[in-house]
Amino acid sequence: MRRIEKIAFRASDSEIAESARRALVARYGDAAPEGADVIVALGGDGFMLETLHGTMALDRPVYGMNCGTIGFLMNEYSEDGLIERLSAAEEEVINPLAMCAECADGAVREALAINEVSLLRAGPQAAKLRISIDGKIRLEELVCDGALISTPAGSTAYNYSAHGPVLPIGAEVLALTAVAAFRPRRWRGAILSKAARVRFDVIDPKKRPVMADADGRSVRNVVTVEIRSEPAVRHRILFDPGHGLEERLIREQFA
Repeated sequence: MRRIEKIAFRASDSEIAESARRALVARYGDAAPEGADVIVALGGDGFMLETLHGTMALDRPVYGMNCGTIGFLMNEYSEDGLIERLSAAEEEVINPLAMCAECADGAVREALAINEVSLLRAGPQAAKLRISIDGKIRLEELVCDGALISTPAGSTAYNYSAHGPVLPIGAEVLALTAVAAFRPRRWRGAILSKAARVRFDVIDPKKRPVMADADGRSVRNVVTVEIRSEPAVRHRILFDPGHGLEERLIREQFA
């Protein structure tokens, strides 16, 4: 049981989340994130990702309460017994992906992604991608609408909708999933070691432009994108007992 004395509340810009924040602050007070024992995020999964990215330097656990739609990373919303819930919550630690993208103009863009890094065609024609793993070319040409690398925490998001595998938390693997692959016709991707370094080279980027996206942070006109797990960054997420990511991942596969 953790000791909870100071809580920092953050809310998305929806009226439901803002209203919930006002009610919770009136009941439990509100601390600055830097001095809080826990940060409570009110919104949906998108806002939870935004909160995790925005507070990762603080090394504070984040407890989400669903005021959005899906809420895969969130707990059920309730004003009652919050101190007790936070004290008893189970902690999951996840590492993000680090993306380094080189653009056609020579600019280099870096970003972290908790869910996935995706490459998507940005024009009318299919993208052509060359895929290398740890410096070795594994697929000379993938003709597709895109491809993505997903963490276990993100495997039920875009990865799952693209027919990628659901990955158990702690499995130490990443999912490489194609989006609408045309050639090879039935190539469905691969499961890679968490330590793998993945490189995508865009073939004919002028004719077939590609964009890269890391949890909503987009980079256009990329020519190469390198992706790896970043063990130096730890995101601490709290869940009510029996409702952690591991249980949610299992439930998702039997829904």
